[in-house]
Amino acid sequence: MATRRTALRPPLVSAPDLPDILRPAAARRSADLRAALIELDGDADLAHSTLEQCVIAGSGSALDLEGATMMDVDVRDLRIAKLSARRSTLRRVRISGGRIGTLDLSDSGIHELELRDVRIDYLTLAGCKAVDVRVESCQIAALDLPGATLSRVAFATTSSDEVDPRGMRAEHLDLRGLDALGFLDVTALRGATLTLRQVEQLAPVFAVAAGIIISD
Repeated sequence: MATRRTALRPPLVSAPDLPDILRPAAARRSADLRAALIELDGDADLAHSTLEQCVIAGSGSALDLEGATMMDVDVRDLRIAKLSARRSTLRRVRISGGRIGTLDLSDSGIHELELRDVRIDYLTLAGCKAVDVRVESCQIAALDLPGATLSRVAFATTSSDEVDPRGMRAEHLDLRGLDALGFLDVTALRGATLTLRQVEQLAPVFAVAAGIIISD
């Protein structure tokens, strides 16, 4: 019996709902901030904070958002060595422009996330549960997805040197716009949509994974 195919569903991503006026606020641990502009200059600790209708900008070496709750947050042109948001909750969050060394979203719950025009050395979504994510016009050196559960996630005009999808579970995952040099485990791409050209490029790797010997 043929397997019934489900039509690919695009992510439903909307822009953060921001007020016309934002008040400057300092980053502090366990903060409760609403309608705030947070300008970074150096290390910042916002772990276990609640951020609603906020803008984050500036530069520094580290931003700690572990365990934070973020709703309607816009991260603009951030230049930072490490942004850690492990075990955080994100809803309608946009990260655009700038340069991030490590972006750690592991074990997080994500609903509506947009990454646009960002250069990232290492992006990890390991163990996260993400719904409605769009990654567009980004350069990602290493993309880490082990154990992630992804639904309605799409890449457009984005490149990556290496993708690790081991243990990933996905539905409506659109990789047609991801120019990846290599996947560590192609058998973990079940549920993903690729172009014919991508499949042709990966054919030798698929063959090895299936135990097929290629010989001319």
